[in-house]
Amino acid sequence: MSSSRKTARIAGFWWVATFVFSIPAVLLYRPLLKHADYIIGGGSDKRIYFGALLEVLLAIAGIASAVVLFPILKRQNESIALGYVACRVLESTVIVVGLVSLLSVVTLRQDVGGAGAANSGSLVIAGRSLVAFHDWTFLLGPQFCAGFGNGVLLGYLMYKSGLVPRRMALLGLIGGPLAFLGGILVLFDAIEPGSGPLFLLTALEIAWEASLGIYLIVKGFKPSPILSGDARPALQTA
Repeated sequence: MSSSRKTARIAGFWWVATFVFSIPAVLLYRPLLKHADYIIGGGSDKRIYFGALLEVLLAIAGIASAVVLFPILKRQNESIALGYVACRVLESTVIVVGLVSLLSVVTLRQDVGGAGAANSGSLVIAGRSLVAFHDWTFLLGPQFCAGFGNGVLLGYLMYKSGLVPRRMALLGLIGGPLAFLGGILVLFDAIEPGSGPLFLLTALEIAWEASLGIYLIVKGFKPSPILSGDARPALQTA
């Protein structure tokens, strides 16, 4: 197996891992995100802890998916490849900052909250403020950074290099700007977070990221001039 084939497979597994870790985390956070009085209630703290662990793994997978691809992508355009890695690192950083805000809600619930807590009104306001902080990090991280980094930058690199089918790369080149536009519309209150219109604007970006991970695992990179130095030389016979 050539080194590029191994790189493609490893990168593909990291891409798939971002889906494996992110989707359950959102479901585990639901009791905290959807109930304003979580901080003064009984709580489901273990669920939140497990969700936080998954998001830590998500952040690691996000950075790893970019770092593994960087040695290949820089042969096409090093500046854009570096920008893609930077976007991925920023996205993961924002994700971690957001999960810290949710863990802070859990800490407040355990220390001064819970049933029968004094100043329950103030605690509810504090809890809702931290949840709102998390919601904004979700918009500024996965929505904007993924749309620009994973969609535009990575889509461009894959399209120009021919490492994956160009029709597939077009999903990123089209879906990335649409996802970015969705973030702008949410930012200016034109559409609601988590709404149907936002999902429609993000659907192509999701399809691009999912198809990329699966393709890299199953097929690897397509033959491309930037892979010319990765083939192992054949053994010479006497």
